Amino acid sequence: MVELDSSLHLSRPLGPAAGYQTSTTPLTVVIQPQALFSILDHSSRRPPDQHRVIGTLLGTRSDTDDSSVTIHSAFAVGHTETTDQVEVDMEYQKAMLALHMRANPKEVLVGWYATSSELNTFSALIQNHYSSQGEGTYPYPAVHLTVASEAGKDVEVRAYISSAVGVTPERAADSAAFIPVPHSIAYDAADVSAIDSLGGARDAENRTTNILTDIETLEQSLVSTIDMLDRVSKYVEGVIEEEVEPSTALGQYLLNTLALAPKVEPTDIERNFNEHIQDVLTVSYLANMVRTQMDLSNRLATSTLTMGGGPVGGTDNNKEGGDRKQNRGPRQNRGESISAV
Repeated sequence: MVELDSSLHLSRPLGPAAGYQTSTTPLTVVIQPQALFSILDHSSRRPPDQHRVIGTLLGTRSDTDDSSVTIHSAFAVGHTETTDQVEVDMEYQKAMLALHMRANPKEVLVGWYATSSELNTFSALIQNHYSSQGEGTYPYPAVHLTVASEAGKDVEVRAYISSAVGVTPERAADSAAFIPVPHSIAYDAADVSAIDSLGGARDAENRTTNILTDIETLEQSLVSTIDMLDRVSKYVEGVIEEEVEPSTALGQYLLNTLALAPKVEPTDIERNFNEHIQDVLTVSYLANMVRTQMDLSNRLATSTLTMGGGPVGGTDNNKEGGDRKQNRGPRQNRGESISAV
């Protein structure tokens, strides 16, 4: 018989089995841009002699089966790491976690991040702490997010969960098997516009950029759309002329995309576009009129208070002085009559 101390215990709950309870392991991780920006900002501010920095991840879980985790925000946690030991400021982590949960009651602790793709023994220690019962994510596994941002290279993002591994319970406490899970970065049109604005300052000497107006943004969108249409047209022409190797997946994608386009006449598109431009110009004109009216009202109110303060005070003083003189007259007459007596 094999002894228990010499056996290897490894649990890997990647999916639910038939007839059993649904697994609490997240199968997908969705990362919001603001959380990723916070991690990159923390990485850019680390000391030169520090290999990586760590922090806490906050987010929400899906309401149906908890199979999806959305990371909304992150905050830095101080730590010191050497070749022999690692020290994490857990008191600061607890205080910041309590403040974040008070400000955002819907968010919960979902895991931690590190600005390096390296997984070592210290990573297992920190992972087990974030997965622990009471102060961790138990009964849900903690998500470990690695964001590698080296100069001159693309940002590399990976997501993991862990499973306990070890020949003994004591050994399993400081060991973990990291299991990759699929992840995605969620962004919308507003996020893309903000990233484009930030990218405009990348090549500028003063590292600044101007915010585009609605008309300029529309112009850039049209130019980008025309450029994409030109690339698709060149690809289709190359496939027809047998100059480019065809792709069934790409052809199916283009077919589905074109099927979603509404069947509208060019004259109707031009008319709708001109009406939209007129609406934008009208709103811009009304906004400028309201801004000018408010500025003019403030100036008139300020000038009225400045010019009207002097005469009003002088009139009141003269009136009070005249009343006092009139009151003094009868008093003097009374004094003379008493002396005569």
